[in-house]
Amino acid sequence: MVNQVRSGGDSAETVACLRFQALAVLQSEVPGSVRIPAGVLGSFLPRPSHHKPQELRRVLGKCPPLGLESLRVKDRDLRASSYQRRGLGPHRGRLNIQSGIEDGDIYDGAWCAQYKDRDQWLELDARRLTLFTGVILQGRSSIWRCVGTLGALAPRLAPVLLGWHWPPLSAVRVTEEAPLRRTRREHSAQSRLPCASQQCARCGRRLAASSALSPTDWHGAALEVFEGNQDTETPVLALLPEPKVARYLRINPQTWYENGTVCLRAEVLGCILPDPSDVYNRPVEQDPKDKLDFRHHNYKEMRKLMKAVNEECPRITRIYSIGKSHMGLKLYVMEISDNPGKHELGEPEFRYVAGMHGNEVLGRELVLNLMQYLCREYKRGNQRVVRLVMETRIHLLPSMNPDGYEMAYKKVHGSELSGWALGRYSYEGIDMNHNFANLNSVMWDAIELETDKSKLINHYFPIPEYYLSEEAFVAAETRAVISWMKSIPFVLSANLHGGELVVTYPFDMTRDWAPRAHTPTADDSFFRWLATVYASTNHVMSNPDRRICHNNDFTRNNNIINGANWHNVPGSMNDFSYLHTNCFEVTVELSCDKFPHASELPTEWENNRESLLVYMEQVHRGIKGIVRDKDTKAGIADAVIQVTVSAEGYYPVTRTCRVEYEHYPTLCDFYLTKTAKQRIREILAGGGKLAESLQKRLNQLRLRRLRSGTKAINRRRARERRAMAGRR
Repeated sequence: MVNQVRSGGDSAETVACLRFQALAVLQSEVPGSVRIPAGVLGSFLPRPSHHKPQELRRVLGKCPPLGLESLRVKDRDLRASSYQRRGLGPHRGRLNIQSGIEDGDIYDGAWCAQYKDRDQWLELDARRLTLFTGVILQGRSSIWRCVGTLGALAPRLAPVLLGWHWPPLSAVRVTEEAPLRRTRREHSAQSRLPCASQQCARCGRRLAASSALSPTDWHGAALEVFEGNQDTETPVLALLPEPKVARYLRINPQTWYENGTVCLRAEVLGCILPDPSDVYNRPVEQDPKDKLDFRHHNYKEMRKLMKAVNEECPRITRIYSIGKSHMGLKLYVMEISDNPGKHELGEPEFRYVAGMHGNEVLGRELVLNLMQYLCREYKRGNQRVVRLVMETRIHLLPSMNPDGYEMAYKKVHGSELSGWALGRYSYEGIDMNHNFANLNSVMWDAIELETDKSKLINHYFPIPEYYLSEEAFVAAETRAVISWMKSIPFVLSANLHGGELVVTYPFDMTRDWAPRAHTPTADDSFFRWLATVYASTNHVMSNPDRRICHNNDFTRNNNIINGANWHNVPGSMNDFSYLHTNCFEVTVELSCDKFPHASELPTEWENNRESLLVYMEQVHRGIKGIVRDKDTKAGIADAVIQVTVSAEGYYPVTRTCRVEYEHYPTLCDFYLTKTAKQRIREILAGGGKLAESLQKRLNQLRLRRLRSGTKAINRRRARERRAMAGRR
């Protein structure tokens, strides 16, 4: 069905309106049009007359987000009727985008129209024929301004105009539900809606009538009614009752709060349709190279997958639990090693921790994919993987916060409906990345108070007593991870997060509690190396032309940053791991979207596979060796390894160990000789007698010490006598 509409002058505009029942064949009668073969649309959506509304919603949900939040939709594909300034332009109208900390900067938290009227719109150019099935709307994110969303307060309804254009025309619009926006003053007073809920239908007719008087490019738009949302963060899903095939989609707010402004963030649901002519030359997504289980796994499914990997590779895998969450869900760990369950001398311990924030789920899925990958590649004889498994004891914790994940997972579309924070915290409301013992302050206080700097320690800082008490506000998950850290001598670790694209390294806490300040460790150069290893091999981070996620341009620093120089995080796991256990740990922010759609997981695996592997290989970089007793060849515990190796009761040894750029470590063993004093102690403690030569040597040492002491006393007395004579 094609309608010919005259639009100003002699130009003709063709609008193809796809009705819900006309899904078999659709052809535009203009040059350059595209034929959609019979049955193509049917593969996406069946006829509604044969399905219940609940099933229809399920089928419509098959069309994933087009990628405003994940940045697959480029800035050039977003237009708007107007905007207040650059920081509130159409490129900022992305679901869950976060505003900057500077009020009025170029990184604000929504698209905001310059004018407050019903002719304002945000438009998406999908670049290809697309079956649009729904829109998700959200209000403006702002640190400094107390604002609400566009649209009516739930459960009241706000009328919305729907319109669409068939390519190659210039404007396709689906004007979605218009949320209302609340001002600071209106938070303390009752807002007035344009019409009462019982008059919504009549109000809708008035809006429809007024839209008929709007410019001619509104011709063909239909009126629909959807629920509005009432706060800045909660997303609202509106599924179109009749999916529309078009290239362009336009969102046109119709109502907002009194004294408010037209602002919104959005995501669009839709399926890209096959295009034989490939007019716009969009690259076709290919099947992933690795055939892994690319989907989101809840707790039961995660446990099932881990069990399947263990059964597939029982010789190199082991599943164990380090504790339970507040709700009783076990914190499962997958160990991968040539000798699971046993610490081997000289074999370093490595760990990946994911899901500290339950709604940052990409790390969870990547760790699960990594389990499968290592198992299968080991069986195939992949020498790189075989070397990793044989020479490293790998521990993978996919979900540190399973309670938070379950909260976010229950939302149908993941982060598209869970917002920015749902599931981030533990069930008790604890942010676990601020929940570890603050050893930074302990260290810095000691540095300020201790006059003898030689007595300062720089590693293995003890945990304060107050933190270990039962009354301390410490999450069960945090306590479990700390116990895990203390039981295994981890060397290297990474904490997988989401919501940005950057790798951060300690310290995460500023020294004087400043909001942000560069706060390096003594091992700053090596931490920067570790962060660079992951960032430079990640396909997205290493792309110099990538768009920034929210409000920080990390590309200027090669996508790495000192954690405290980004924002102050007291009690972070990175800092605790470094100061308490000597384990080097960085935080990897994996993607702009905290909860990416399942359809994006294969691409995310390809983006991160090499990074995950090469970072693990860094556990073998540096020096590697054993400190032994020179006579007995037994290992010496608690040896302090610096440029000089020393241990109590032994003479220190200094040697040069040059670290090269090879993937393997530099072997640097030390053999220490016991001091004479230590030998005598051991002999006497064992009830033995000293040899005559040793007894003679001991007497000589005692006599020398006595003579030295006598000479010192005589010199002091002589000085005192001279001083008294001088005073006389």
